[in-house]
Amino acid sequence: MTAETTLKAIKAIHTMIWLFFNVVIFYMLYAVVSGKIDIWLWVGFGLVFLEGLTLLIFKWYCPLTLLAKRYSTSDKDNFDIYLPNWLAKNTKTIYTSLFVIIVIITIVRL
Repeated sequence: MTAETTLKAIKAIHTMIWLFFNVVIFYMLYAVVSGKIDIWLWVGFGLVFLEGLTLLIFKWYCPLTLLAKRYSTSDKDNFDIYLPNWLAKNTKTIYTSLFVIIVIITIVRL
């Protein structure tokens, strides 16, 4: 497998994981706004916790980003994922903010 093919595979996997976590986060937001505090909300909290723990272990980098660096010399924020550069650059800020809102609403709902 060439470096270019490997990087494309990493980008595709990274993008699919990003999409999965979008579903998780937006379900969580829907659940707390609508008052639907169910098992899937708590599963979402667990998944986000595991993602946060993974980022903490890897010094705030996604392991796929670190792997992709082996196959790219790009300094763009989206070198490792199929997202617009501005979104790749701001993903952590956007989703951390959404998660804080979800936590606050969850606490209010409980």
